[in-house]
Amino acid sequence: MEDNYEKYAVAVIIVFGALIIGGMMGAGLAFGDRSAFLLALGSAAFAWVSGHAVLFDRPRIYGALVAISAAFVIASIIALVT
Repeated sequence: MEDNYEKYAVAVIIVFGALIIGGMMGAGLAFGDRSAFLLALGSAAFAWVSGHAVLFDRPRIYGALVAISAAFVIASIIALVT
């Protein structure tokens, strides 16, 4: 089995940071909602760091960081909707 964590780490950073959370940040900017933007920015920061947890082979830290990132995205969606 190939242990190439670099590919997976880069995939996590790109998918979470750039595509999904970048869209939430863009929605926060478009609607002028500062709290939604800042929560999405915090989520992007945690998702970016989770890529490093994959790189250093820390699965529990990765899981915790992804959970925190998901919570920030949910909070951003709630801030945007209300």
